Amino acid sequence: MAAARERVVVVGGDAAGMSAASQARRLKGPAELEIVAFERGHFTSYSACGIPYWVGGLVPERDDLIARTPEEHRARDIDLRTRTEVVELDLPGSRVRARDLDTGSESWTGYDKLVLATGARPVRPRLPGIGAHGVHGIQTLDDGQRLMDSLERTQGRRAVVVGAGYIGVEMAEALVGRGYEVTVLHRGEQPMATLDPDMGALVHRAMNGMGIRTVSRAEVTGILTDEGGGARAVATAAGEEYPADVVVLGIGVEPRTALARAAGLPLGSSGGILTDLSMRVLGHEDIWSGGDCVEVLDLVAGRTRHIPLGTHANKHGQVIGSGVGGGYATFPGVVGTAVSKVCELEIARTGLRERDAREAGLRFVTATITSTNTAGYYPGAAEMTVKMLAELRTGRLLGVQIVGAAGSAKRVDIAAVALTAGMTVEQMVSLDLGYAPPFSPVWDPILVAARKAASAVRAAGS
Repeated sequence: MAAARERVVVVGGDAAGMSAASQARRLKGPAELEIVAFERGHFTSYSACGIPYWVGGLVPERDDLIARTPEEHRARDIDLRTRTEVVELDLPGSRVRARDLDTGSESWTGYDKLVLATGARPVRPRLPGIGAHGVHGIQTLDDGQRLMDSLERTQGRRAVVVGAGYIGVEMAEALVGRGYEVTVLHRGEQPMATLDPDMGALVHRAMNGMGIRTVSRAEVTGILTDEGGGARAVATAAGEEYPADVVVLGIGVEPRTALARAAGLPLGSSGGILTDLSMRVLGHEDIWSGGDCVEVLDLVAGRTRHIPLGTHANKHGQVIGSGVGGGYATFPGVVGTAVSKVCELEIARTGLRERDAREAGLRFVTATITSTNTAGYYPGAAEMTVKMLAELRTGRLLGVQIVGAAGSAKRVDIAAVALTAGMTVEQMVSLDLGYAPPFSPVWDPILVAARKAASAVRAAGS
Protein backbone atom coordinates (compact mmCIF):
# COMPACT_ATOMS: atom_id res chain seq x y z
CA MET A 1 0.00 0.00 0.00
CA ALA A 2 1.42 3.36 -1.02
CA ALA A 3 2.23 5.85 1.72
CA ALA A 4 -0.17 8.77 2.09
CA ARG A 5 0.95 12.00 0.48
CA GLU A 6 2.08 14.62 2.97
CA ARG A 7 1.22 18.31 2.68
CA VAL A 8 3.61 21.08 3.63
CA VAL A 9 2.24 24.59 3.98
CA VAL A 10 4.68 27.48 3.48
CA VAL A 11 3.76 30.91 4.81
CA GLY A 12 5.80 33.52 2.93
CA GLY A 13 6.94 33.48 -0.68
CA ASP A 14 10.32 35.17 -0.72
CA ALA A 15 13.84 33.92 -0.06
CA ALA A 16 13.43 31.52 2.87
CA GLY A 17 9.95 30.27 2.02
CA MET A 18 10.45 29.53 -1.64
CA SER A 19 13.99 28.23 -1.16
CA ALA A 20 12.49 25.77 1.32
CA ALA A 21 9.69 24.82 -1.06
CA SER A 22 12.10 24.38 -3.98
CA GLN A 23 14.56 22.27 -1.99
CA ALA A 24 11.75 20.07 -0.65
CA ARG A 25 10.47 19.59 -4.20
CA ARG A 26 13.95 18.51 -5.34
CA LEU A 27 13.91 15.81 -2.68
CA LYS A 28 10.32 14.65 -3.07
CA GLY A 29 8.03 14.66 -6.08
CA PRO A 30 4.34 15.64 -6.19
CA ALA A 31 3.25 12.05 -5.58
CA GLU A 32 4.95 12.10 -2.18
CA LEU A 33 4.71 15.72 -1.12
CA GLU A 34 2.11 18.39 -1.81
CA ILE A 35 3.45 21.93 -1.34
CA VAL A 36 1.09 24.85 -0.76
CA ALA A 37 2.65 28.30 -0.39
CA PHE A 38 0.93 31.55 0.62
CA GLU A 39 2.33 34.98 -0.26
CA ARG A 40 0.56 38.21 0.69
CA GLY A 41 2.26 40.24 -2.07
CA HIS A 42 2.34 40.04 -5.84
CA PHE A 43 5.95 38.81 -6.17
CA THR A 44 8.08 35.86 -5.12
CA SER A 45 11.77 35.03 -4.88
CA TYR A 46 13.09 38.54 -5.40
CA SER A 47 16.06 40.57 -4.18
CA ALA A 48 14.82 43.09 -1.62
CA CYS A 49 18.45 44.20 -1.28
CA GLY A 50 18.31 45.40 -4.88
CA ILE A 51 15.37 47.77 -4.39
CA PRO A 52 17.53 50.88 -3.74
CA TYR A 53 19.44 50.23 -6.96
CA TRP A 54 16.18 49.94 -8.91
CA VAL A 55 14.90 53.16 -7.33
CA GLY A 56 18.20 54.88 -8.15
CA GLY A 57 18.09 53.72 -11.77
CA LEU A 58 21.10 51.40 -11.70
CA VAL A 59 18.77 48.43 -12.21
CA PRO A 60 16.56 49.33 -15.18
CA GLU A 61 13.47 47.21 -14.50
CA ARG A 62 11.67 45.95 -11.41
CA ASP A 63 11.47 42.44 -12.82
CA ASP A 64 15.27 42.30 -13.05
CA LEU A 65 15.17 41.75 -9.27
CA ILE A 66 12.96 38.65 -9.54
CA ALA A 67 14.83 35.36 -9.49
CA ARG A 68 11.77 33.13 -9.99
CA THR A 69 8.21 34.20 -10.77
CA PRO A 70 5.05 32.65 -9.28
CA GLU A 71 4.40 30.99 -12.63
CA GLU A 72 7.83 29.35 -12.59
CA HIS A 73 7.22 27.99 -9.09
CA ARG A 74 3.82 26.64 -10.13
CA ALA A 75 5.41 24.93 -13.10
CA ARG A 76 7.44 22.93 -10.57
CA ASP A 77 4.29 21.61 -8.90
CA ILE A 78 4.22 24.13 -6.06
CA ASP A 79 0.69 25.40 -5.35
CA LEU A 80 1.65 29.06 -4.88
CA ARG A 81 -1.15 31.45 -3.93
CA THR A 82 -0.19 35.12 -4.21
CA ARG A 83 -2.19 38.00 -2.73
CA THR A 84 -3.24 35.55 -0.03
CA GLU A 85 -2.38 36.28 3.59
CA VAL A 86 -2.36 33.70 6.37
CA VAL A 87 -4.19 35.34 9.26
CA GLU A 88 -4.34 32.53 11.83
CA LEU A 89 -2.43 29.41 12.84
CA ASP A 90 -4.41 26.59 14.44
CA LEU A 91 -1.61 24.42 15.79
CA PRO A 92 -3.80 21.84 17.59
CA GLY A 93 -5.79 21.40 14.38
CA SER A 94 -2.71 21.48 12.11
CA ARG A 95 -4.25 24.05 9.80
CA VAL A 96 -3.93 27.69 8.72
CA ARG A 97 -6.61 30.26 7.89
CA ALA A 98 -5.87 32.34 4.80
CA ARG A 99 -7.55 35.42 3.37
CA ASP A 100 -7.67 36.34 -0.31
CA LEU A 101 -6.67 40.02 -0.23
CA ASP A 102 -8.53 40.81 -3.46
CA THR A 103 -11.89 39.19 -2.63
CA GLY A 104 -11.81 39.03 1.18
CA SER A 105 -12.81 35.35 1.17
CA GLU A 106 -11.23 33.06 3.77
CA SER A 107 -10.53 29.33 3.94
CA TRP A 108 -8.70 26.80 6.09
CA THR A 109 -5.85 24.61 4.78
CA GLY A 110 -4.55 21.64 6.71
CA TYR A 111 -0.91 20.64 6.90
CA ASP A 112 1.37 17.83 7.97
CA LYS A 113 4.37 20.15 8.05
CA LEU A 114 4.42 23.93 8.40
CA VAL A 115 7.07 26.44 7.31
CA LEU A 116 6.90 29.99 8.66
CA ALA A 117 8.84 32.47 6.52
CA THR A 118 6.85 35.61 7.25
CA GLY A 119 9.86 37.93 6.98
CA ALA A 120 10.22 41.33 8.61
CA ARG A 121 8.43 44.67 8.35
CA PRO A 122 9.76 48.23 8.40
CA VAL A 123 9.61 49.85 11.81
CA ARG A 124 6.83 52.45 11.80
CA PRO A 125 6.90 54.49 14.99
CA ARG A 126 3.52 55.63 16.29
CA LEU A 127 3.82 59.25 15.30
CA PRO A 128 1.30 61.79 14.01
CA GLY A 129 1.07 61.61 10.21
CA ILE A 130 3.04 58.36 9.88
CA GLY A 131 0.28 56.94 7.67
CA ALA A 132 0.18 59.93 5.33
CA HIS A 133 0.42 59.60 1.56
CA GLY A 134 4.05 59.80 0.51
CA VAL A 135 5.44 58.04 3.61
CA HIS A 136 7.10 54.74 2.67
CA GLY A 137 8.75 51.84 4.46
CA ILE A 138 10.86 49.65 2.19
CA GLN A 139 11.05 45.90 2.80
CA THR A 140 9.24 44.10 -0.01
CA LEU A 141 9.09 44.51 -3.77
CA ASP A 142 5.49 45.70 -3.36
CA ASP A 143 6.84 48.43 -1.04
CA GLY A 144 9.36 49.39 -3.70
CA GLN A 145 6.65 49.57 -6.35
CA ARG A 146 4.52 51.84 -4.16
CA LEU A 147 7.50 54.15 -3.65
CA MET A 148 8.20 54.25 -7.39
CA ASP A 149 4.56 55.04 -8.09
CA SER A 150 4.73 57.84 -5.52
CA LEU A 151 7.89 59.27 -7.07
CA GLU A 152 6.20 59.30 -10.48
CA ARG A 153 3.23 61.27 -9.07
CA THR A 154 5.21 63.69 -6.91
CA GLN A 155 5.84 67.11 -8.42
CA GLY A 156 8.37 68.31 -5.81
CA ARG A 157 11.95 67.11 -5.50
CA ARG A 158 12.51 67.11 -1.73
CA ALA A 159 12.98 63.85 0.16
CA VAL A 160 13.52 63.12 3.84
CA VAL A 161 14.90 59.77 4.94
CA VAL A 162 14.22 58.92 8.58
CA GLY A 163 16.98 56.67 9.86
CA ALA A 164 20.55 56.09 8.71
CA GLY A 165 21.01 52.35 8.74
CA TYR A 166 21.71 50.30 5.62
CA ILE A 167 18.33 50.93 4.00
CA GLY A 168 18.29 54.61 4.98
CA VAL A 169 21.73 55.31 3.59
CA GLU A 170 21.17 53.31 0.40
CA MET A 171 17.79 54.95 -0.23
CA ALA A 172 19.33 58.40 0.34
CA GLU A 173 21.88 57.71 -2.38
CA ALA A 174 19.16 56.34 -4.68
CA LEU A 175 17.05 59.46 -4.27
CA VAL A 176 20.03 61.73 -4.90
CA GLY A 177 20.56 59.74 -8.09
CA ARG A 178 16.99 60.58 -9.11
CA GLY A 179 17.64 64.28 -8.65
CA TYR A 180 16.08 64.75 -5.22
CA GLU A 181 17.30 67.12 -2.53
CA VAL A 182 17.80 64.65 0.32
CA THR A 183 17.90 65.13 4.08
CA VAL A 184 18.65 62.20 6.41
CA LEU A 185 17.44 62.48 10.01
CA HIS A 186 18.66 60.00 12.60
CA ARG A 187 18.83 59.75 16.37
CA GLY A 188 22.38 58.49 16.69
CA GLU A 189 25.69 60.23 17.12
CA GLN A 190 26.68 59.16 13.60
CA PRO A 191 24.96 57.37 10.69
CA MET A 192 25.31 53.60 10.34
CA ALA A 193 24.74 52.51 13.93
CA THR A 194 26.00 49.07 12.89
CA LEU A 195 29.45 50.69 13.07
CA ASP A 196 31.17 52.30 16.04
CA PRO A 197 30.72 56.11 16.01
CA ASP A 198 34.33 56.77 15.00
CA MET A 199 33.79 54.70 11.85
CA GLY A 200 30.31 56.10 11.30
CA ALA A 201 31.88 59.57 11.16
CA LEU A 202 33.65 58.54 7.95
CA VAL A 203 30.28 57.65 6.42
CA HIS A 204 28.82 60.95 7.60
CA ARG A 205 31.61 62.84 5.83
CA ALA A 206 31.02 60.92 2.61
CA MET A 207 27.26 61.54 2.69
CA ASN A 208 27.78 65.26 3.13
CA GLY A 209 30.30 65.18 0.29
CA MET A 210 27.70 63.85 -2.15
CA GLY A 211 25.18 66.52 -1.20
CA ILE A 212 23.11 64.59 1.37
CA ARG A 213 22.22 66.72 4.38
CA THR A 214 22.74 64.46 7.37
CA VAL A 215 21.32 65.56 10.73
CA SER A 216 22.49 63.61 13.79
CA ARG A 217 20.67 63.38 17.14
CA ALA A 218 17.41 64.30 15.42
CA GLU A 219 14.34 62.83 17.11
CA VAL A 220 11.39 62.81 14.73
CA THR A 221 8.10 63.76 16.39
CA GLY A 222 5.71 63.60 13.45
CA ILE A 223 4.95 63.95 9.75
CA LEU A 224 3.23 67.20 8.84
CA THR A 225 0.60 66.90 6.13
CA ASP A 226 -1.03 69.15 3.54
CA GLU A 227 -4.74 69.65 2.93
CA GLY A 228 -4.88 66.53 0.78
CA GLY A 229 -3.40 64.29 3.48
CA GLY A 230 0.02 64.02 1.85
CA ALA A 231 3.35 64.49 3.57
CA ARG A 232 4.76 68.02 3.40
CA ALA A 233 7.44 68.07 6.14
CA VAL A 234 9.05 66.08 8.93
CA ALA A 235 9.07 67.65 12.41
CA THR A 236 11.68 67.01 15.11
CA ALA A 237 11.83 67.48 18.87
CA ALA A 238 14.20 70.43 18.36
CA GLY A 239 11.37 72.33 16.70
CA GLU A 240 12.78 72.01 13.19
CA GLU A 241 10.66 71.24 10.14
CA TYR A 242 12.28 69.59 7.11
CA PRO A 243 10.22 70.01 3.91
CA ALA A 244 9.41 66.71 2.21
CA ASP A 245 7.50 65.68 -0.87
CA VAL A 246 8.34 62.07 -0.08
CA VAL A 247 9.43 60.42 3.18
CA VAL A 248 11.28 57.11 3.37
CA LEU A 249 11.50 55.23 6.66
CA GLY A 250 14.94 53.69 7.12
CA ILE A 251 14.69 53.11 10.87
CA GLY A 252 15.13 49.38 10.53
CA VAL A 253 12.91 46.32 10.49
CA GLU A 254 11.36 44.03 13.07
CA PRO A 255 10.37 40.36 12.76
CA ARG A 256 6.88 39.85 11.36
CA THR A 257 5.81 37.36 14.02
CA ALA A 258 2.28 38.34 15.08
CA LEU A 259 1.00 34.97 13.83
CA ALA A 260 3.64 33.06 15.76
CA ARG A 261 3.03 35.10 18.92
CA ALA A 262 -0.74 34.54 18.76
CA ALA A 263 -0.15 30.81 18.33
CA GLY A 264 2.17 30.65 21.35
CA LEU A 265 5.36 29.81 19.48
CA PRO A 266 8.64 30.64 21.29
CA LEU A 267 10.06 34.09 20.59
CA GLY A 268 13.40 35.64 21.52
CA SER A 269 14.25 39.01 23.03
CA SER A 270 13.82 40.85 19.72
CA GLY A 271 10.55 39.10 18.91
CA GLY A 272 12.04 36.63 16.42
CA ILE A 273 11.02 32.98 16.35
CA LEU A 274 13.42 30.61 18.11
CA THR A 275 14.58 27.47 16.30
CA ASP A 276 17.14 24.71 16.71
CA LEU A 277 20.08 24.21 14.34
CA SER A 278 17.86 22.40 11.82
CA MET A 279 15.55 25.46 11.81
CA ARG A 280 12.77 23.56 13.58
CA VAL A 281 10.79 25.77 15.91
CA LEU A 282 11.71 24.89 19.47
CA GLY A 283 9.26 22.40 20.94
CA HIS A 284 7.44 21.80 17.65
CA GLU A 285 8.53 18.78 15.64
CA ASP A 286 6.54 19.59 12.49
CA ILE A 287 7.08 23.37 12.27
CA TRP A 288 10.11 25.06 10.74
CA SER A 289 10.92 28.74 10.44
CA GLY A 290 13.57 30.82 8.71
CA GLY A 291 14.46 34.16 7.14
CA ASP A 292 13.88 37.59 8.61
CA CYS A 293 11.29 36.36 11.13
CA VAL A 294 13.75 34.28 13.21
CA GLU A 295 16.58 34.90 15.61
CA VAL A 296 19.89 33.20 14.87
CA LEU A 297 22.87 32.27 16.98
CA ASP A 298 25.63 34.88 17.06
CA LEU A 299 28.76 32.72 17.12
CA VAL A 300 30.90 35.52 18.56
CA ALA A 301 28.61 36.81 21.32
CA GLY A 302 27.12 33.40 22.07
CA ARG A 303 23.49 34.56 22.05
CA THR A 304 20.61 34.77 19.60
CA ARG A 305 20.07 37.94 17.58
CA HIS A 306 17.74 39.19 14.86
CA ILE A 307 19.91 39.71 11.77
CA PRO A 308 17.67 40.13 8.70
CA LEU A 309 19.74 39.41 5.60
CA GLY A 310 18.92 37.68 2.34
CA THR A 311 22.09 35.59 2.52
CA HIS A 312 20.88 33.98 5.74
CA ALA A 313 17.31 33.58 4.49
CA ASN A 314 18.37 31.58 1.44
CA LYS A 315 20.53 29.31 3.58
CA HIS A 316 17.70 28.84 6.07
CA GLY A 317 15.44 27.83 3.20
CA GLN A 318 17.88 25.19 2.00
CA VAL A 319 18.14 23.74 5.50
CA ILE A 320 14.37 23.79 6.03
CA GLY A 321 13.67 22.24 2.64
CA SER A 322 16.05 19.41 3.44
CA GLY A 323 14.22 18.72 6.70
CA VAL A 324 10.77 18.95 5.14
CA GLY A 325 11.89 16.71 2.29
CA GLY A 326 13.11 13.98 4.62
CA GLY A 327 16.82 14.86 4.70
CA TYR A 328 18.89 16.64 7.31
CA ALA A 329 20.89 19.86 7.35
CA THR A 330 21.81 22.51 9.90
CA PHE A 331 22.44 26.24 10.08
CA PRO A 332 25.15 26.72 12.75
CA GLY A 333 24.88 30.49 13.19
CA VAL A 334 26.36 33.75 11.97
CA VAL A 335 29.09 36.25 12.80
CA GLY A 336 27.11 39.29 11.64
CA THR A 337 28.72 40.17 8.32
CA ALA A 338 27.25 42.94 6.17
CA VAL A 339 28.44 45.27 3.42
CA SER A 340 27.04 48.41 1.83
CA LYS A 341 28.11 51.54 -0.03
CA VAL A 342 27.47 55.26 -0.27
CA CYS A 343 28.50 56.57 -3.66
CA GLU A 344 32.10 55.36 -4.01
CA LEU A 345 32.54 54.67 -0.28
CA GLU A 346 32.33 51.01 0.71
CA ILE A 347 31.21 50.02 4.21
CA ALA A 348 31.60 46.64 5.89
CA ARG A 349 31.39 45.07 9.31
CA THR A 350 31.49 41.64 10.92
CA GLY A 351 31.48 40.42 14.49
CA LEU A 352 31.01 42.76 17.44
CA ARG A 353 31.09 46.51 17.84
CA GLU A 354 32.50 47.98 21.04
CA ARG A 355 28.99 48.24 22.48
CA ASP A 356 28.23 44.61 21.61
CA ALA A 357 31.42 43.41 23.26
CA ARG A 358 30.64 45.32 26.45
CA GLU A 359 27.09 43.95 26.54
CA ALA A 360 28.51 40.45 26.16
CA GLY A 361 30.79 41.07 29.18
CA LEU A 362 33.98 40.85 27.12
CA ARG A 363 37.18 42.78 27.82
CA PHE A 364 38.87 43.93 24.64
CA VAL A 365 41.32 46.20 22.89
CA THR A 366 40.85 48.06 19.63
CA ALA A 367 43.19 48.89 16.78
CA THR A 368 42.45 51.29 13.92
CA ILE A 369 44.67 51.76 10.89
CA THR A 370 44.46 53.77 7.68
CA SER A 371 46.00 52.30 4.55
CA THR A 372 45.23 52.15 0.83
CA ASN A 373 43.12 49.75 -1.19
CA THR A 374 46.01 49.04 -3.60
CA ALA A 375 49.75 49.59 -3.50
CA GLY A 376 50.27 53.25 -2.69
CA TYR A 377 52.08 53.92 -5.96
CA TYR A 378 49.48 52.18 -8.13
CA PRO A 379 47.28 54.58 -10.14
CA GLY A 380 44.00 55.25 -8.37
CA ALA A 381 45.15 54.15 -4.91
CA ALA A 382 42.69 55.47 -2.33
CA GLU A 383 42.26 55.44 1.42
CA MET A 384 40.66 52.73 3.51
CA THR A 385 40.27 52.49 7.28
CA VAL A 386 40.12 49.23 9.24
CA LYS A 387 39.08 48.91 12.88
CA MET A 388 39.63 45.64 14.74
CA LEU A 389 38.49 44.39 18.15
CA ALA A 390 40.38 41.64 19.97
CA GLU A 391 39.74 39.99 23.31
CA LEU A 392 42.15 40.76 26.13
CA ARG A 393 44.49 37.93 27.20
CA THR A 394 43.37 35.45 24.50
CA GLY A 395 43.74 37.79 21.51
CA ARG A 396 40.64 36.21 19.95
CA LEU A 397 39.29 38.31 17.09
CA LEU A 398 35.94 39.85 18.08
CA GLY A 399 35.05 42.16 15.22
CA VAL A 400 36.17 44.17 12.19
CA GLN A 401 34.81 47.32 10.56
CA ILE A 402 36.01 48.70 7.21
CA VAL A 403 35.25 51.98 5.47
CA GLY A 404 37.08 52.84 2.28
CA ALA A 405 37.34 53.10 -1.48
CA ALA A 406 36.58 50.44 -4.09
CA GLY A 407 37.97 47.05 -3.14
CA SER A 408 37.71 47.68 0.60
CA ALA A 409 34.42 46.12 1.65
CA LYS A 410 34.88 42.54 0.53
CA ARG A 411 38.02 42.27 2.62
CA VAL A 412 35.61 41.81 5.50
CA ASP A 413 35.18 38.23 4.27
CA ILE A 414 38.70 37.47 5.50
CA ALA A 415 37.63 38.59 8.96
CA ALA A 416 34.36 36.65 8.74
CA VAL A 417 36.26 33.43 8.08
CA ALA A 418 38.69 34.21 10.90
CA LEU A 419 35.80 34.84 13.30
CA THR A 420 34.07 31.62 12.31
CA ALA A 421 37.31 29.70 12.85
CA GLY A 422 37.90 31.35 16.23
CA MET A 423 41.28 32.73 15.17
CA THR A 424 43.38 35.12 17.22
CA VAL A 425 44.70 38.36 15.77
CA GLU A 426 48.21 36.94 16.17
CA GLN A 427 47.29 34.04 13.91
CA MET A 428 45.73 36.41 11.38
CA VAL A 429 49.02 38.29 10.93
CA SER A 430 50.46 35.23 9.16
CA LEU A 431 47.53 34.59 6.83
CA ASP A 432 48.73 33.89 3.29
CA LEU A 433 46.67 36.46 1.41
CA GLY A 434 47.02 37.21 -2.27
CA TYR A 435 49.15 40.20 -3.24
CA ALA A 436 49.77 42.23 -6.36
CA PRO A 437 49.98 46.04 -6.60
CA PRO A 438 46.57 46.46 -8.32
CA PHE A 439 44.87 44.67 -5.40
CA SER A 440 46.63 45.61 -2.16
CA PRO A 441 49.78 46.93 -0.53
CA VAL A 442 52.36 44.25 0.21
CA TRP A 443 50.94 44.22 3.75
CA ASP A 444 47.19 43.98 3.28
CA PRO A 445 45.28 46.43 5.51
CA ILE A 446 43.61 43.52 7.30
CA LEU A 447 47.02 42.15 8.26
CA VAL A 448 48.27 45.57 9.34
CA ALA A 449 45.24 45.96 11.61
CA ALA A 450 45.74 42.44 13.00
CA ARG A 451 49.38 43.18 13.73
CA LYS A 452 48.46 46.38 15.56
CA ALA A 453 45.71 44.57 17.50
CA ALA A 454 48.11 41.80 18.48
CA SER A 455 50.55 44.41 19.80
CA ALA A 456 47.74 46.02 21.80
CA VAL A 457 46.82 42.66 23.34
CA ARG A 458 50.42 42.04 24.36
CA ALA A 459 50.80 45.59 25.76
CA ALA A 460 47.59 45.25 27.81
CA GLY A 461 48.77 42.00 29.41
CA SER A 462 46.20 40.46 31.73
